[in-house]
Amino acid sequence: MNDTFPLRPPSRRAFLGAALLGAASAGLPAVPARASGGLVPALPAPTGPYPVGVVRHAFTDPARTDPWDPALGARQVVVGIVYPARNVTGFPRAPQLTPGEAAVFGALAPLVRGLPAAGVDWAGTLTHAHAGAPPLPGRRPVVLYTPGGGDARTLGTGLAEELASHGAVVVLVDHPGEASQVELPDGTVRESVLHGPPDPATFRTMADTRVADLRLVLDRLGELPHAAVTDPCRTGILGHSAGGTAAALLAARDPRIRAVANLEGYLGPEPWPGDRPLLLLRTDGFEGAARIERSWAGLRARRRTLRAANHWVLTDHAAIVPRLHAAGLVPDAVRDGLVGPGDAAASFAAVRRELRGFFGRELRGLPGREAGRVRR
Repeated sequence: MNDTFPLRPPSRRAFLGAALLGAASAGLPAVPARASGGLVPALPAPTGPYPVGVVRHAFTDPARTDPWDPALGARQVVVGIVYPARNVTGFPRAPQLTPGEAAVFGALAPLVRGLPAAGVDWAGTLTHAHAGAPPLPGRRPVVLYTPGGGDARTLGTGLAEELASHGAVVVLVDHPGEASQVELPDGTVRESVLHGPPDPATFRTMADTRVADLRLVLDRLGELPHAAVTDPCRTGILGHSAGGTAAALLAARDPRIRAVANLEGYLGPEPWPGDRPLLLLRTDGFEGAARIERSWAGLRARRRTLRAANHWVLTDHAAIVPRLHAAGLVPDAVRDGLVGPGDAAASFAAVRRELRGFFGRELRGLPGREAGRVRR
């Protein structure tokens, strides 16, 4: 079973959690609710030649019971598909968060490493992707994205739009029950059930659930909207933090993954499959860097360390947090703890260049501009 779904009014039903590590979303309604005023965060524009479209989709896996809340029954997975578009005229830019997701995030923002409780219009931010725009014809490499522990898929929006603007189809995968917030097809906004850093058993459940979610998406790529423009034989994966761990585990278990980009994620406990190209990016400010570096020891990979940076500079927080800081909404310590004291915009631009080059090489090149005019 699968669903492609538009915005619905948010349900009152919610699965209350606590630790919220990030917020950004590729939801699809044309005009977000503007219940609160304040600063509107903005994301960097993609640099490629193609305009970008986005649609949202959900899968139900009847073979699995939801591990975080068995009473819900069959496991449900929500994805956002970001792709190069043929024409975006008449297709509005999609908001970063649906109204329901923005309301949840706004309520929990003070728990997110010091993000402000007021003064930010979380529903106001628009992505650079156009909701429902027709895809550019052609067969294109596919990159899955899995976020950090407790994060929503949409903290990868800026990375996804960059790759899509250069010719890839990016599938942003949410992991409901662990994700900070995700709107389901029935309008329910499901929140994280995790409370603080996971113990080893919980982390193993996270990793195994993520791998199963990602394999479900791989198995059913042909059911995605615009599946005709994807090339499943050129599939890579990108993961941040716990998502980097899950990406490596998936590659170890599934030969359909041709290349892996790990953004500051621990590798283990399964051996890395040495036949797959690997990109390893990390920051010099993350408190877990030493443990991560030990897990990367001896691996053949392209590596880069971002200086004067911290863990969430590898996500959309690279654009969001400095603007909050400049407006006086977060102090130096919060900025430094999230993205580091350096130039976050330059660090994020470097991450996007690395990913563009890596997947362009290892997935046999991101396509160039086809003959004919690409209309924005």
